[in-house]
Amino acid sequence: MAEVSHENGRVAPTKTVAPLTDRERERLESLLDALPPPLEPLDVCALDGFLVGVLLQPSPVATARWLAHVHDLEGRPAPTVLALQELHALVMRRHGELERAITSRRWFDPWVFELEPADPDVEVDVSEVVLPWVAGFAAAMDLFPGLMRNGSPAAIEPLATLYAHFDPDDLEDAGDLREVIATLDPPDTLAEAVEDLVRCTLLLADVTRPRHTHGRR
Repeated sequence: MAEVSHENGRVAPTKTVAPLTDRERERLESLLDALPPPLEPLDVCALDGFLVGVLLQPSPVATARWLAHVHDLEGRPAPTVLALQELHALVMRRHGELERAITSRRWFDPWVFELEPADPDVEVDVSEVVLPWVAGFAAAMDLFPGLMRNGSPAAIEPLATLYAHFDPDDLEDAGDLREVIATLDPPDTLAEAVEDLVRCTLLLADVTRPRHTHGRR
């Protein structure tokens, strides 16, 4: 049973499904890794950013449209011999968890994982750690460009903060974002970078999914 939210007609389930446990997330990762060529599935970190990008669109994206890109970024159908029910069920649970966090404007834990440095004397670049998540987010922006076409000035700073993790040479088509990126100070720690992921997500939600309060006159 579900109730219809007043926010862009999105459906908000009345029954809260438990967030994925670490073990379930690892199971999801193994299911993605096991998909055979020529499929090119999102890895679990990119999947998380991708789901956020989907949820931040001004108009809801039909599940069938975005789910097709989870097991293959290009949206190629999976062979009929593959059983994707468990994979899709886990993805939908994470989607629901992120949906609730974004709707209520509360903190969530992005799927970002520290890397083991090849040289213990060399500190891992923060951008290298969060880039898979940001790349998944950017993939959603490319496939579903409603947010990028929104045109709101309020979206520029949070988008620039996210896209700043890309190599500048990969931002030739970033337009106004490049100018803003040049003015930003990169995060000093991974904790700051992760906080930016959540902060920018919620700022963008204020642009594309504004909350409406009904007060008495």
